[in-house]
Amino acid sequence: MKILVTNEDGIFSPGVEAMIETLQHFGEVFVVCPDQDSSAVNPYNSMRQPVRVKEMHHFPGVAGAWSLNGSPADCVKLGVEVLLPDRPDFLFSGINFGPNLGRDIYYSGTMTAAVEASLYNIPAVFVSLNSRSPHNVNYSKIKTLFYQVAEVLLQHKTKSVSLLNVNLPNIDKREFKGIQVLPMDMSVSRYRFVGMHDPHGEMYYWQKDQLQELEPFHPSSDYPLLKEGYITVSPIELRPHFKRRQEQVERWFKSMETNTTD
Repeated sequence: MKILVTNEDGIFSPGVEAMIETLQHFGEVFVVCPDQDSSAVNPYNSMRQPVRVKEMHHFPGVAGAWSLNGSPADCVKLGVEVLLPDRPDFLFSGINFGPNLGRDIYYSGTMTAAVEASLYNIPAVFVSLNSRSPHNVNYSKIKTLFYQVAEVLLQHKTKSVSLLNVNLPNIDKREFKGIQVLPMDMSVSRYRFVGMHDPHGEMYYWQKDQLQELEPFHPSSDYPLLKEGYITVSPIELRPHFKRRQEQVERWFKSMETNTTD
């Protein structure tokens, strides 16, 4: 089993180190991560700047590790196409600090790395921790929780579910209540623009993390369960096949062709 690991918090993040140490129980681990925290930059591929790669010797026992001055998606693309000797069997992206919630997952570098892997038909999982800071985190307990998820997913490795979002609670093992598989509540938006004035009185806007101020959720949605002590696992489908919708749109254009010939 060849496993590729990446993240968006940078190669020196304690979250990615915890992920790597856990996944080494299951197979040969390769690491390709940004050389710094890329949470606040473009998570997509770098098209107008060169990407520089540095081999790293930071993680004992891995099959290979590299850092680069690019995005998480760059890490996956360069890893698959250039750096790894063979295509990996699985990608894990994370462990990111701060839960991946609602429609804001589409801004997440942790997710874009997984999406990039899915374009190569590589099953991918992006993992986040319900803590906004790497401080005051007991990583041995987090590794125990993540191990349970990784064990199940790697035993049932399949391309039929290409993308999974996993949120881990930041709790002691005795507080752990189980694993819930459920859709994400896509009505949630964690980041919102707020208006401020600069010293000259001009208005500008900044995206504010409103995690602590979010409106009450439905009790059976993913975030309340995460706060209660559950691991939440959500399949993400980016390439659905809506046959009925396709046929409907085809009728629109056939109708246009008919009207044109008349």
